[in-house]
Amino acid sequence: MKAFIQKDYGPPEQLTLTEVPVPRPKAGEVLVKIHSAAVNDYDWAMVTGIPRIYRLLHGLRRPKHPIPGMELSGTVSAVGPGASCFAPDDAVYGDLSDHGFGTYAEYVCIRQEALVPKPVEMSFDEAAAIPHATMLAWQGLVEIGKLQTGERLLVNGGGGGVGTFALQMAKHIGAHVTGVDTVPKLAKMLELGFDEVIDYQKDDFTRSGRQYDLILDCKSSHPPLALARALAKGGRYVTVGGKVPRLIQILLFGWLVRLFMGRSLRIVALKPNRDLDIVRELFVAGKLVCVLDGPHSMKDAPRLLRRFGEGRHCGKIVMRADGLSDPD
Repeated sequence: MKAFIQKDYGPPEQLTLTEVPVPRPKAGEVLVKIHSAAVNDYDWAMVTGIPRIYRLLHGLRRPKHPIPGMELSGTVSAVGPGASCFAPDDAVYGDLSDHGFGTYAEYVCIRQEALVPKPVEMSFDEAAAIPHATMLAWQGLVEIGKLQTGERLLVNGGGGGVGTFALQMAKHIGAHVTGVDTVPKLAKMLELGFDEVIDYQKDDFTRSGRQYDLILDCKSSHPPLALARALAKGGRYVTVGGKVPRLIQILLFGWLVRLFMGRSLRIVALKPNRDLDIVRELFVAGKLVCVLDGPHSMKDAPRLLRRFGEGRHCGKIVMRADGLSDPD
């Protein structure tokens, strides 16, 4: 099979499309023929080694996972001993990050617990876009953020995968939603349903004087006191990732903001795939749609990973593995 291999940390362009053996499923594993995969923040960190703190997870000197990628849709090709949840030809999707990586390829072996059945109403491209971003959005907005009808929500990084899903979930709940991102994305964000948009390069939402009941942050680019200033009394701030120094500040000083200012600062500790049943119901009911950047050919994975790292995508970048072995 063909797969993108990384031997060292470096720019996305160092990924090499290589012929490797098709893996064989071990006990409790299934072999999945990948149809589509998505590009995520984990992929960027795994390939570039940036932020460096992620090397504690992915390997200190070089990547311990030679094939990057953590989100997929596809069909089961074979099952290992004791793997009874799926059978060959079952359509599946999921976020693999609790059990492994390797979706920038034609096949992957993974624990059956990392996968869920794909609904017939959901295309393979849509299914690849859903697991990681929707879980961050749902767990951030609902489980931790406790978003309520009529509340004012701000999504920092609203034009990305998490942001576009969070918008739809918030509108379903009945919130007023403001999105923050770059100028090229703002028109599309208004078209998708954001009530207001902010160009972060022109206006700092923490200095505008406006306050929000909940902030969902995909960037984590502001210090805790500035974030507290943008929250109404009793307001909640929830980050799903971003700049590591800011995340550390939130961990260290969030309790002081809560104690002296009555605002809550939290970080989502993602539970992969846990609430996909809820998301599936929203999708099947037509209350959640996927905003796709693509689908692209997986042959363009280095370029697409660069596009993601530079923040030029709108929605989720999705790649198809079909044709990965075809000659150029």
